[in-house]
Amino acid sequence: QVRLVESGGGLVQAGGSLRLSCAVSGLTFSAYAMGWFRQAPGKEREFVGTISWDAIKTFMSDSVEGRFTISRDNAKKTVYLQMNSLKSEDTAVYYCAAVFQRGVPSSEKEYDYWGQGTQVTVSS
Repeated sequence: QVRLVESGGGLVQAGGSLRLSCAVSGLTFSAYAMGWFRQAPGKEREFVGTISWDAIKTFMSDSVEGRFTISRDNAKKTVYLQMNSLKSEDTAVYYCAAVFQRGVPSSEKEYDYWGQGTQVTVSS
């Protein structure tokens, strides 16, 4: 059974930082690209960032470029999202997702497996 479990969300003041983690089990983690997406209240889910299976390639959305960093530890089967300089507009439920491919896809339609999400709330 494939499981993706996010953690690390919470309430933070604007300008602060959080690090999200996503622990994966039930698949060959090192063969999967991993992505982070988010969904704010009343909005569609949007792409945040993705990292290739070997961590060589990353791709971040324009809205978080320079503030958020994605990384992974294949030995721990975990992907991370370091979020700095948080803004109120970053408030959302954050999801991690996995896709079996070599690239860095940004479309949620390409992803095979999803976590349940973790809430991030940024107070202004």
